[in-house]
Amino acid sequence: MALLEVNQLDVRFALRKGEVRALRDINFTLERGERLGIVGESGAGKSVAAFALLNLIAKPGFIAGGEVNFEGQTLNTMSERRLRKVRGNRISMIFQDPMMTLNPVLSIGEQMVESLKAHRRISTKRARAIALDKLQQVQIPSPETRLDQYPHELSGGMRQRIIIAIALLLDPDIIIADEPTTALDVTIQAEIMALLLNLCEQHNVGLILITHDLGVVSQVTQRMLVMYAGRVIEQGPTREIINDPQHPYTQGLINALPQMATPGEQLNQIRGSMPSLSNLPGGCAFHPRCDFIKRADGQTRPACVEQVPGFVTSGNCQVACHMVAEMQEDRRLKEEGQ
Repeated sequence: MALLEVNQLDVRFALRKGEVRALRDINFTLERGERLGIVGESGAGKSVAAFALLNLIAKPGFIAGGEVNFEGQTLNTMSERRLRKVRGNRISMIFQDPMMTLNPVLSIGEQMVESLKAHRRISTKRARAIALDKLQQVQIPSPETRLDQYPHELSGGMRQRIIIAIALLLDPDIIIADEPTTALDVTIQAEIMALLLNLCEQHNVGLILITHDLGVVSQVTQRMLVMYAGRVIEQGPTREIINDPQHPYTQGLINALPQMATPGEQLNQIRGSMPSLSNLPGGCAFHPRCDFIKRADGQTRPACVEQVPGFVTSGNCQVACHMVAEMQEDRRLKEEGQ
């Protein structure tokens, strides 16, 4: 049994004009110590998926179906009291903005001690010692001094290290990192990601990294999910997807990386924009932006416009694309003909 199993997860938001499906049929697993990346444009559903794992979806949002199983326990049907023993204790989360996470009127030490005492019967002296040790692990300079400082007295990079230290306080089995380096400059981003990777490897912690940065995903994760309009459209080993993307959307994301453009020329981009979840196109949600919707004979694939694609296996990856399914069927017929 995997450490974390997500089966047919469906998240909706109740609006005046009806329900909007923010996530539909999300399936994946996470093994102990494994590093999983979730990528996609803004609005793809990455952060909603992260919040749904810990049943943190606020009203009018709700989990409409599916299961999130952690060590055999179903988190989305668990009582709030039992769930509190999992959140922060067994599964920790690193949010995008540390200033929104840290309490501005409490010192770093007070916040870390409070987190420890919420989950363990422990003295303040012992809790402070553990907090100091975690600050040392995340390479905070002068950690004794930092314990008595307030969030506004620290730099952005240092605040993010503090958040990682808090996430590690209770020795969790899984860390969910929701775009943990968004507000940082490039050099600090690299330091934070290297630190997070090193800590996960040292403590055998599972990592779910949510980001739009394929460069980071390729360096840090072992497997990845590509999301579009609330669905997973490609998943598999990170190296395999980066080197040979199958879905046209994944290909577009990789081609949009700055290093993929010719120096001095315009950067590549995917035409159009993510559709509104309240007004998704029929068939494959990506088809209005897809460069491969037409066959070699110039005719549009009817399935792309009419049917939501199911998953087909390509190598070690799963891809939801009618074009890939058609290519595989053509290949099979040719092989049978020989």
